[in-house]
Amino acid sequence: MADTTLGTAAARPGLFLRNATGLVKAWSTFDAFVYSFWSVNLITLGLYGMSYVYWVPDAQLLAAILIFGVLTTFLVVTYAMLVSVMPRTGGDYAWQSRVLGGGLGFVLSITGWWFTLFLWAPIYANILNVQFFLPLAYTLGWTGLATFITSQTGVFVSCLVVLAFVSVVVTLGMETYARIQKICFWIGLVGLAVVCGLLLFASQSDFQNAFNREAASLFGASGNAYQATIDLGTKAGYTQHDFSAFQLGPIFLVLPFLAFYLLWPNWGATLYGEVRGAKDIRRPFWSMFWGLWVTVGMVALVLILVVKTMGWQFYNAANAAYYNYAFYGGDAPPVTTWPYPVMFAGWLVDNHLFQALLIIVMGLWFFGWAGTLFLSSTRVIFAAAFDRVLPSWAANISAKRRVPYGSLALMIVPSIVVSAIWAYRPDFQSVFLDATAVLALTFLATVVAAVILPWRRRDLYEASPIARYKVAGVPAITIVGVVTGLFLLFMLYQWSFNPDNLYGTSFQKTTNSVLYFAGTYVVAVVIYVAARIVRNRQGIDLSRIHHEIPVE
Repeated sequence: MADTTLGTAAARPGLFLRNATGLVKAWSTFDAFVYSFWSVNLITLGLYGMSYVYWVPDAQLLAAILIFGVLTTFLVVTYAMLVSVMPRTGGDYAWQSRVLGGGLGFVLSITGWWFTLFLWAPIYANILNVQFFLPLAYTLGWTGLATFITSQTGVFVSCLVVLAFVSVVVTLGMETYARIQKICFWIGLVGLAVVCGLLLFASQSDFQNAFNREAASLFGASGNAYQATIDLGTKAGYTQHDFSAFQLGPIFLVLPFLAFYLLWPNWGATLYGEVRGAKDIRRPFWSMFWGLWVTVGMVALVLILVVKTMGWQFYNAANAAYYNYAFYGGDAPPVTTWPYPVMFAGWLVDNHLFQALLIIVMGLWFFGWAGTLFLSSTRVIFAAAFDRVLPSWAANISAKRRVPYGSLALMIVPSIVVSAIWAYRPDFQSVFLDATAVLALTFLATVVAAVILPWRRRDLYEASPIARYKVAGVPAITIVGVVTGLFLLFMLYQWSFNPDNLYGTSFQKTTNSVLYFAGTYVVAVVIYVAARIVRNRQGIDLSRIHHEIPVE
C-alpha cells in the first residue's frame, strides 16, 4: 500500500487513505455484550478496585455500587446514541473529530486511547500476578516462583507475558477473539458459581478455621491468623464500621475508586464499526447496559456473600494490612500476598489440588478480558491513520483476518518500554494512578461532543435514528450528555483536587504524573501539527477529511 503520509504523491490523492476501511462486521450483539461485560470485569478489576475502599471511613459500598451503576447508565445511553448516529471504527476519535474538530478530537482521543493505554499493560500484569501466578504458586508450594514473580525482573516478565498473550489473541482476528472470550465467559461463570456456593453454604466460623489452617500451611502463620489480620488492619489505619452504615458523603467519595472497573461498559465503542446492526440504537444500548448491570448484580451478590462468610471487618482489614505491608513497610500480615477473595473461598475446601484448580478456572476471567488492553485502542489508531493523520502503514490490515497489525505494533512496542519503567523504576509508579482519570477525560470530551451534536452537526443528527428522541423539545442526547458530564466532572475534580489526596492523584502531590500526562498532550499536539503541515504540502485538507464520514 502506497504511503502518502511522509512521502510525495505523484497525483492528487483521494480524501481518505482508501475507498473503504477494509474491516468487516464480524461481531454480533452478544459478542459486543460479552466484551462490555469483560470490560467491567467483576474479578480482575472489581475485586482489585474495591480493595482500596477501606480508605473511606463509613462508606456503604453496596449503595455506592448501585449509585455508580445508575450514573454510568447515562454514559451508556450517551454512547449508544453516538454509535447509532455514526457506527464507525474509532469511536471516541471519530465522534470527537467530526464534532469538536480534527485537531481537538485527535489530541483528546489519541492521548487517552493510545498514550494512556501503555500504562495499563503493567496494571494488567500486576493483576495477573496477584490473582493468578502468586495464588497458584503459594497453593502448590512453589515458593521459588512466588519469590521470582515479586522481583523486579519477575514483574517485567509478567508484563511481557501479558503483552505476548494479548498480541496473539488480537492478531487472531475479531471472530476468533469472540470465540475465545465466550469460552472464557461460560467457564468463568461456572467458576464464579462455585465460589458463590462455597461462600453461601459456609459459616463465618468455617471460614475462620479454614483461614487459620491455610495461613499456617501455606504461609507459616501461627495462632489465630484471622484475628491477627483484623488487628493489623486496624493498626494500619482501617476504621471499623458496620456494613449497613449509611452516610451520603462517604458514598460519593467511594465513586472514584469504583471507576477503576465500573466506568468501562463503553470500552467497545471503538469497535462498533465491526458489530452487525450497530445503527439500531437498541443493539449497542443493550450490549453495554447488560454488560454493566449483569456485573453490578454479580458484584452485589459476591459482596454480600463475602460479608456473610468472611466478615466485613476482616475483608477491609485484610486489604489495609496488606497495603500497609507492601507499600509502607508495615508489619507483615499472616498472609503476605494480596488478599484474593477467590483464593480465600477456595480455602473452605481442605484440598490444595481443588484450590489450585479453582484459581486456574477463575483465571479465565483474566484471559477472556486481557484482549481489551489493545483491541479497542488499535481501532482508534487505525481510524486516525485512515484519516491520514498518522502514517498509512498504521492502517494496514491483514487480508485474511482483517487485523490492523500496524496499529497493534504502535501499542506493543511503547508498552514494552513502559513496562520496563514500571518494573525497574518503582518511584515512577505514581504516574499509573492517573490512568483512569485520563480516560475519563477522554470520555468527557466525547460527552461534550454528544451534547452539542444536534447543533454542531445537524446534518448527522437529523439523519440519525435518535433525532426523534426529545424531552420538552430538547434532544435526549443533550440531556443524558449533561448528566454524564457532571458525573465525570465530579470524579475528575476528586482525583485532581481532593484535599486529603484520598486517591493518590492530587495535582499537588503527584508531580511526576502531571509532567507525564502534560507531556503526552504536547506530543499529540506536535503529531497533529506535523500531520497538517505534511498533508497540506501533499494537497490534502485534513479539516475536510474530518468533516466527512468514512465508508466501513
